[in-house]
Amino acid sequence: MTPKHASELAFWTQLSADHGGDLRKTHGLYEHFYTEFFEMGSYEGKKVLDIGCGPAGTLEWADEAAERVGLDPLADEYRAHLNVSAHKMQYMAGYSEAIPYPAGYFDVVCSFNSLDHVDYLDATVAEIKRVTAPGGFFLLLTEIHPWPTLNEPLVLPWEVVDQFAQEFRLLGSGHFEKHPMGLYQSLWSDIGSVTPFDHADPRPRYGVLTAKFVRV
Repeated sequence: MTPKHASELAFWTQLSADHGGDLRKTHGLYEHFYTEFFEMGSYEGKKVLDIGCGPAGTLEWADEAAERVGLDPLADEYRAHLNVSAHKMQYMAGYSEAIPYPAGYFDVVCSFNSLDHVDYLDATVAEIKRVTAPGGFFLLLTEIHPWPTLNEPLVLPWEVVDQFAQEFRLLGSGHFEKHPMGLYQSLWSDIGSVTPFDHADPRPRYGVLTAKFVRV
């Protein structure tokens, strides 16, 4: 196991312990962002992919979906140590740079708090384009930060949305200051404070980028 993967697994193991061994207590949080936040409506009959899903059962709420897949390099470790086999979604071990599904397979592809975790951005973007069906959606939530870390090695620009431009049409995006409690707290006033990112402020700091695309 690489140091990066060991650090990710240690994070989730500690978080699971903090939640009494059941990370699924965060379901309401995830459902809000998959549905209301991006104004997505029903997932009935749709095939959904969550890239870099972690072991928190992010798609368990989507009972009407035809297929719900969480892709994560640590999926086997989650099964071995964090009891994800009990979750109502499929965990697939794999990397965003080589998604093990055919072209155009998914109706909705999501990367929530994971794009800055990948190793190779260009390959990941190409794979997202490849597996999203025509007319399908790509939903993005990512931190924008000036410092690479072990778990977040990519320093993404706000203009990362431009890398999806040829195959996707941008339906909407937002720039926000990051709340001290985390990415999700930065975007939902019920649990944090939502503040637009002040690009005139030169201080180096974390921000949060949101974007919704449709595959043309």
